[in-house]
Amino acid sequence: MFFNKPINELSFNDIVAFLKQGIAENTMLDYKFMLPKNNEKFAKTIAAFANTMGGTIILGVKDENDKPIPPFNGQAFHTKIRPQIESIIQNYIDPVVFVDIATCKNPKNNNMYVVINIPQSNLTPHLVGDLKRAYIRTGQASRPEVIVHPDKLPWLLDNRKKSQSLRHILLDKAQAHFNNFLIAQNLKTSQLSAAFTLIPLYPQTPAINYKDLPKLLEKIKMKNFDLDPSLNTIQDGLIVKKGAFSTIELNSYGLISYRTLLNPKDTGVDIKALFKDIVLFFKLASNFYKQLGFISPLLERVLITNARGALVKTAKETKQIAEDFIRLDKNIDPLTLHNDLAKTCASLIEELAWSLNIPFTEEDAALKAVLKILDENN
Repeated sequence: MFFNKPINELSFNDIVAFLKQGIAENTMLDYKFMLPKNNEKFAKTIAAFANTMGGTIILGVKDENDKPIPPFNGQAFHTKIRPQIESIIQNYIDPVVFVDIATCKNPKNNNMYVVINIPQSNLTPHLVGDLKRAYIRTGQASRPEVIVHPDKLPWLLDNRKKSQSLRHILLDKAQAHFNNFLIAQNLKTSQLSAAFTLIPLYPQTPAINYKDLPKLLEKIKMKNFDLDPSLNTIQDGLIVKKGAFSTIELNSYGLISYRTLLNPKDTGVDIKALFKDIVLFFKLASNFYKQLGFISPLLERVLITNARGALVKTAKETKQIAEDFIRLDKNIDPLTLHNDLAKTCASLIEELAWSLNIPFTEEDAALKAVLKILDENN
């Protein structure tokens, strides 16, 4: 994620601070100083982002070798910039792409930056111009946008059904990897277990080279969430042990998953430990997507299997789970994950507690104590 606040709250100084980092243009980031005179060319950039993984365009930025260069003064402020952009989208892109636009004015003079956030779309393919061409974003300096090759069309047709199929494959493979982990330790795959997963809603191309995942993992590690230093590599990803009964999986397509046995010693589920794991995992996931610079929508999934009859220990009593399995799915924006992490975790824990037959009010004190862990890991 490029900015750790909603786009409508961005200031001129926020943009300057970001530009000083020197982040190069890539699959999800583009710099322009002024609106191009060729409106169709600008529409092509917007449509390509929407057809690929989404992205951000910052206007008012001079760049060299794809990196922003000082002085960071922006461009002259004018009030017609927003309607100009909206007009280009409406006149040149079919179907229309819905974007967020922020004009960030310098309080000291009459300059501004313009930030355009383009979400990854499920209305693909978005076609540009009279010739109705579809473009995708490549991240290459020489050819940042290219006409869609016939091989790529299945990813864009039918509202990204092929991406949805890939998402199902990645989720199924993650479960199979955890089952193999249990079998290797002579543990039963039929035991009560939990999986917390975040994955791009429409995966299409790798968000990172799989060879770079070990380095990325080193950058996002946290205290209070100890991971085994040894790595197990898998196709397009890696798996790390967390204790005797848990794993973390990272995938180059942007999947991150925590899977664990909840009752390995048949003594009942420790609900406080489960709450703690949820909070720490989502903090780890937030760090993961920040490092990736990922801004497209995510699927958040919680899955508890082999649950019927299992005992859950609360502060005051022991409860019994009535469901065979519990699955909670929600679409979430990475910016929400970063900025409202405590609220995100609290909402999930409340919904999960209800599904586990736990009176949530009994766990309020425990929840507040667990959420404090976020402060310790910031």
